[in-house]
Amino acid sequence: MCGRFALSISPIELARQLGLPFEPDLQPRFNIAPGQDVAAVRETEGRERTFSMLRWGLVPFWARDPAIGNRMINARSETAAEKPAFKEALRRRRCLIPASGFFEWKTTGRSKQPFYIKPRDGFFTFAGLWERWQSKDDGRELLSCTILTTRPNRLVASLHDRMPVIIPRERHADWFSRDVSQLDELFEPLSEQGLTAYAVDRAVNNVRNESPSLIEPEHDLFGGAD
Repeated sequence: MCGRFALSISPIELARQLGLPFEPDLQPRFNIAPGQDVAAVRETEGRERTFSMLRWGLVPFWARDPAIGNRMINARSETAAEKPAFKEALRRRRCLIPASGFFEWKTTGRSKQPFYIKPRDGFFTFAGLWERWQSKDDGRELLSCTILTTRPNRLVASLHDRMPVIIPRERHADWFSRDVSQLDELFEPLSEQGLTAYAVDRAVNNVRNESPSLIEPEHDLFGGAD
């Protein structure tokens, strides 16, 4: 799964690599958690890319209670096309969610050690789905999203049995335009080549903590210096 991530790239670089017509107003984040607003790139019907902030935890358009989003932070790519909460969004409402890296936890004795997984260069773009929900009581609108997951590559497998679906830059257009029946290739786990993973301070366990120090390495995945 993906339950926590960071985004600390410059707005200029984000706009350049994601094909945005403007630089988004975006502050660095180092401990993004479910229920918070996350940066996302969507496409209009005219194939223009737009930047949005979406609540992390997808609320289906048919939901009676938006609290259902608390259980919808991730969607399994293998079954999303069959699930009532995700199938319509997979067909019509895809997005890209940029991330500098993501966190996973490994049990060591009686505690869990957080690790940070990131590309050695650049940033990730997670495959996401978005949804628009409107309250029948007062008409308020909520835009929300979920992150698709897949089986892990060899690096992530040492920490968890799932990882985010990551769409390489050269496949962004495919993610937005392909038919659902043609998406399986994009759901394959990203190769571990070019990635690094290292232990970080347990302060990241508390979602109220927000600091660049949360993504600084303590030691790499195998116990040595990064």
